[in-house]
Amino acid sequence: MKPIFFLRVSALACLLLGSASLKAADPAVPSSVSFEKEIEYGTVDGQHLLLNVAKPLKAGIHPAVLCIHGGGFRAGNRESYNALCIKLAEHGYVAITASYRFAPKYPFPAAVYDVKAAVRWARSHAKENGIDPERIGVTGGSAGGHLAQFLGLTPDFPQFEGSSGNPGVSSKVSCVVNFYGPSDFTKSYGKSVDAAEVLPLFLGGNLEEEPKRHIEASPLYWVTPLAAPTLCVHGTMDNYVAFEQADWLVDKLKAVKVEATLLPMEGAMHGFKGEDAKKAEAALFEFFDRHLHPEK
Repeated sequence: MKPIFFLRVSALACLLLGSASLKAADPAVPSSVSFEKEIEYGTVDGQHLLLNVAKPLKAGIHPAVLCIHGGGFRAGNRESYNALCIKLAEHGYVAITASYRFAPKYPFPAAVYDVKAAVRWARSHAKENGIDPERIGVTGGSAGGHLAQFLGLTPDFPQFEGSSGNPGVSSKVSCVVNFYGPSDFTKSYGKSVDAAEVLPLFLGGNLEEEPKRHIEASPLYWVTPLAAPTLCVHGTMDNYVAFEQADWLVDKLKAVKVEATLLPMEGAMHGFKGEDAKKAEAALFEFFDRHLHPEK
């Protein structure tokens, strides 16, 4: 769940790292793309929830992708996904990167409420942004991967909708690309170098103190046939979120006849670089093109 940082900030880095403190410089915006920042998508407890949007300038209706940053549920920033959003826009997607509230001030499920509100914003503002409201995908890394997966598993579940930002609009997503997100918090302790530090902040206590919340916040326990098609990309040597967490999730999705694929990154740890990063990005575009952009 805790991100690893690399000095080179690129589209790949923005995809594969949930930066907790490193703020990416604004990337170059090509002439084929428009890029808007600091759009408010909801207000809750005095917090103005903001997002950035990259859109193709080519007229038409486009699929959308929401990108959710990591940072152990307590840090990170949406700007770390700006470069990926611009690259997605170049490929014909309306791409959104959204901020959400952090633990410990805002424990689970506040972040879930917020990312669902971001999906509702995309659907509510589909016409002016050229979005096809029936083709919205989601991706994220680490804590962002967990939140992306939660979106894919709990379509319009009332207990996770919250009340900010276009209430009553569907928060359902069409598909998920999950980069090394945890699936079962009850089995994270002892398998993650920072679970004992991060999870009590996010869940209001450790496993002994808050067992029910650990289960409720774990995507693995929300798998049903309603789940969205999912691609999990996970390093086999990840010491922050154990590889088995992705294995369990994909197996359970397949058991209920939901399309699910696990792409193991052999020898990779938490965060990809070099050829692993290229392979992971290629898998993301192939998956989204197949599920959201079949005409390509």
